[in-house]
Amino acid sequence: MKFGEHMKANIAPEYGSDPYLNYERLDRIIVELSRTKPSRANESRVVSMTAPPQTNAQGLDTSKVDVTEETFLAQIDADMVKVEKFTLSQVTAIRAKILELENLLKEQPTSLLSSNASNSQASSHGWNEKDIADRADEIGNDFLRLEKYVNINFMGFHKILKKHDKNLPNNPCKVFYINRLHAQAWVRGDYSDIVVRLSNIYAAIRQDHIAEENKGAAQFFQRSTTKYWVKTEDVSRVKYVILRHLPVFLQKTSTGESDSQFTNSVYLDNDQLELYHGRLDKTPGAIALRLRWYGSGDPTLVFVERKTHNEKWLGEASVKERFTIDESEVPLLLQGKYPIEQKKQVMIDKGKSPKEVEEWYTLVQEVSQVIVSKQLVPTMRTQCMRTAFQIPFDATVRVSLDTNLCMISERGYDLQNMQVWHRDKSWVLNKNEITRFPHAVLEIKLEMNEGNMTPPKWVTDLQNSGMLYECHKYSKFVHGCAVLLPDDVRSVPYWVDDISLRQSILESGADRILATEDVGTGPGATSIYHHMLPFGTTVDDRTETALGRTSADKAASRGLVGERAPMLGTPANYGVNFYSGADDDQYGCDQPEDEEDGFCGWVFPFCSRNNNGFDANVLAPTSVQKIEPKVFFANERTYLHWLHHGVILSSIAAGILAFSEDTGELWGEWYALALLPISLGFCIYALHIFLWRADRIKTRIPGRWDDPKGPIFLGSAVVIILTINFIVKLVAIAKYDQGEL
Repeated sequence: MKFGEHMKANIAPEYGSDPYLNYERLDRIIVELSRTKPSRANESRVVSMTAPPQTNAQGLDTSKVDVTEETFLAQIDADMVKVEKFTLSQVTAIRAKILELENLLKEQPTSLLSSNASNSQASSHGWNEKDIADRADEIGNDFLRLEKYVNINFMGFHKILKKHDKNLPNNPCKVFYINRLHAQAWVRGDYSDIVVRLSNIYAAIRQDHIAEENKGAAQFFQRSTTKYWVKTEDVSRVKYVILRHLPVFLQKTSTGESDSQFTNSVYLDNDQLELYHGRLDKTPGAIALRLRWYGSGDPTLVFVERKTHNEKWLGEASVKERFTIDESEVPLLLQGKYPIEQKKQVMIDKGKSPKEVEEWYTLVQEVSQVIVSKQLVPTMRTQCMRTAFQIPFDATVRVSLDTNLCMISERGYDLQNMQVWHRDKSWVLNKNEITRFPHAVLEIKLEMNEGNMTPPKWVTDLQNSGMLYECHKYSKFVHGCAVLLPDDVRSVPYWVDDISLRQSILESGADRILATEDVGTGPGATSIYHHMLPFGTTVDDRTETALGRTSADKAASRGLVGERAPMLGTPANYGVNFYSGADDDQYGCDQPEDEEDGFCGWVFPFCSRNNNGFDANVLAPTSVQKIEPKVFFANERTYLHWLHHGVILSSIAAGILAFSEDTGELWGEWYALALLPISLGFCIYALHIFLWRADRIKTRIPGRWDDPKGPIFLGSAVVIILTINFIVKLVAIAKYDQGEL
């Protein structure tokens, strides 16, 4: 589908076509100009007021041509003004609706927000919790609809200007108008205040302000952290889904409250990048050390954080610990001269508990020792705008969203004996000293107690919405070091081969870590786990068709990975579906419906077209399977158990066959001959399942790794044979009692 048709199909009925970019008219102007072939503008610096005007390539007077280059430029200018005016008017209207709702909340008693409020109380005030939530939902939908309007017009301007320069190379104008486009208020404007105010409204409905710390809660939790990539165009949708259930952690800025906070983290490492390789290889006990501060200004309070990786299958959880120091004390810490004993005494004088003091002392001492012993220095810095979501005193679900993420190298300048430990913001960066990550990074932290191990439904719905692309064990520190220090790393993470990152990596001059376009993936683990890349590779490009890890997992869980993976089909309904066909574009394609499995596929998973064990319409879990060493041994042990039973059956069949020849019983021979192929089936099935499961373990394919059908079939065959044998023996005994034998 061409973009003009795509744009027409995505016009919001609430807006109509008038506020949109007039793409069709601009396209017709380009076609007409291409036909007349206007020549390059005359570069002469003098004119004659009495000479006739110049002619075009067809010998026609340019003053008498109906469509000129000026016609196109005038239309572009008019459309830019129109889109900007409409966008700002809609933002003003949305803010007015929010203000009205906020005033309504202030006027009414808080008790009526409770779901326990009686209908008579609610009706006397004219509204209740559901009414206020519906009005908030309406405002949220209006904002998301407006963002979609902005995005489709923004893309339209890019495409029509690119088409203009391609068809009319003598009069290029894209660079000028793109720069002008990015400077307009409807593009560069920050409307995060709408998110903040909506969050406050939903928080008032949930009554988050009355939450209290529950110190008597259970102390045994199962914690899990999963990271996802989020496309820029989906950031607002994801924020809206989350803020309906969790309040935004507000940040104070010079212009008021914002939903995000500028965050800097300087990571330490040595010349051998020992910490980088430890975190990349997930070595037990591998640490990451960083110095973090918040705000766009110079740091004042610095958080020193240590993250330690532990293997969960060994019963140890990964740990993150931190303590705070003043910015002036950072050089002392990096030099190994931090006054630990003095600070410890200060804590004791302030009345801190002995346990708290001892834990702080141990952590600071260990951090100081590892900095000196490993010769750690500032290596890489991450910058982002972080939005945090969490209900006060409730750690069940915590969410953070990092946007405008970039990594900056902290190598290549004089540290001045650790007096300078991060680049000054006034320094100009070279292209190989900074890399901008093209996606937002969403992190979901769940803390489930033993009584309830099921995450909230809204979390599961968000994970399966198609807006999240899980990247297993993604690390900003690892990504930054791999891209900005390509000559120093021995290995790189698997996700660098994702095609959506390729351009940003090339712009940073790190093409050394990338595979060639005709290969797609580098050697090693990436060649095995390439199906885990959210957007595919240069060989298997899913940039425009990927619908989150969920859809990719559905194909992968059916064993369709690599070249066997099908193109993704019709987009799933996610977020707010404003109008039908909203997400259909020229990149989509139809996916064939699942075919029914034959008898062979029903028994043997390798032959099944749908071998995940789930209903065909249910998407596979988003999470990537966790591989522990015991999984490989369990697969081998299961294989040996199946072989053991096959050998037992074949031994029984051989014994029956031998004795039946001596006794001359014909039925015994038939019985033994029936058991032999069943025992052979056990052995073949055991080998088949072993190879099938080993392949899924190796590629970490999500979904079920057991076969619920094969054992039923083989077991039923054995039961049928035994039942027939039992009936035959009963008949023989009956005949014997009647004297027939």
